[in-house]
Amino acid sequence: MGRDGTERARDSRGRAEASATTRRVRAAEPLAARQERPLTAPRERPTHGTGERLADTQQGMRRRNLSRVMHAVATQGTLSRAAVASHIGLTRAAVSTLVDELIRAGLLEELGPERPGRVGRPGSALAVSARGPAGIGAEVGVDHLAVCAVDLRGEVRARTVRRVGNRGRAPEPVLADLASLVREVAREAAQEGLRPAGLAVAVPGLVARDTHTVVRAPNLDWHDADLGALLPSELPLTVDNEANFGALAELWLGGTAPADFLHVSAEIGIGAALVVDGRLLRGSRGFAGELGHVPVWPEGPECTCGGRGCLEQYAGEEAVLRAAGLAPGADQVGVLAERAAAGDAQVRAALRGAGTALGIALTGAVNLLDPRAVVLGGALSRLAPWLLPSLEGELGHRITGPSCGVVVSGVGSDGPLLGAAHAVVRAVLDDPVGVAQGS
Repeated sequence: MGRDGTERARDSRGRAEASATTRRVRAAEPLAARQERPLTAPRERPTHGTGERLADTQQGMRRRNLSRVMHAVATQGTLSRAAVASHIGLTRAAVSTLVDELIRAGLLEELGPERPGRVGRPGSALAVSARGPAGIGAEVGVDHLAVCAVDLRGEVRARTVRRVGNRGRAPEPVLADLASLVREVAREAAQEGLRPAGLAVAVPGLVARDTHTVVRAPNLDWHDADLGALLPSELPLTVDNEANFGALAELWLGGTAPADFLHVSAEIGIGAALVVDGRLLRGSRGFAGELGHVPVWPEGPECTCGGRGCLEQYAGEEAVLRAAGLAPGADQVGVLAERAAAGDAQVRAALRGAGTALGIALTGAVNLLDPRAVVLGGALSRLAPWLLPSLEGELGHRITGPSCGVVVSGVGSDGPLLGAAHAVVRAVLDDPVGVAQGS
């Protein structure tokens, strides 16, 4: 029995040593030797990436360090290997190995020697590649469809918008039109050496967390629509509420919001998203932020959601147009802004009323959540000069804590579309090897 136990122990040690050797060999294997497939991630990659799952393994540490290099160069601009090492706290030799791997993967590129005037031998300047992976962002609006391609440097390289009334249209024809625009933008991006790393779609409705299903979109009249079954299957797909993507765009691109803020956006409907400590608060089912259907006056007009007196019935685009005596149409927000700037009394009164309703609805959110700021995005950003006085007046005498600042979005109505595209880009930066290997 002792001999059997000894043999089993030897076998166990042998298997452990073989496993450790295999891990070391795989970790040391050059990325180029493994990279045979296009630089595209699989359809069902976890939205949180692989860093957490592999954090305690050699491979996990390597992937995290590759991500740190990518983020350093993406956020700081052109850097030498020595500067990258200084930023992320690794040795120059370690960083040089990581950089070489990212260059072979087409994610970084060398621009040549740094500019003269620095002490010591000049290093080679590194930059995020202007070719290779791109994030494809798409937006389904009540009155439009939009798609854009953003490269790893954050630059929009292709974009198209189609004005079309989507209210009451079934998901199938809407998404067929959207897929056509995605292919159009992908072709245009391909001419500049870009290939899609994924597709993210912003929709004006409730999206079940970690799924592609739009549970309910009142202004489109969609229920339980699975976008994953109706969009191109060759791309990794993310579907989220348009206000969530707008808030992420504000966080990443806006430059005006703190790390904790409540983002409010409006087109036909009104949505909100809460960012806490730089992270989006989604709620247990992914439905957080439905500010547009918070009752302002419970006995008010009936809403598309089935309730009465919702905020959208007072501050949504169509409600403001009605109060201003204008008919719905293309770019009517621009018309509202022009007439308000010209002193149109009816338009200004309509915007004051919308600001009051917004202030009442936001009071509850501010008292409950205590954000550092409220950010007005979407159409609201264009109308802010005439909304803010009454909105801030309501907040000023209704909230119980210190005053909460209201700022105008630095991204504006492009927020949902840009946030969607940049979500794909950041997924590449977060796990560059996972995207390169298609794993």
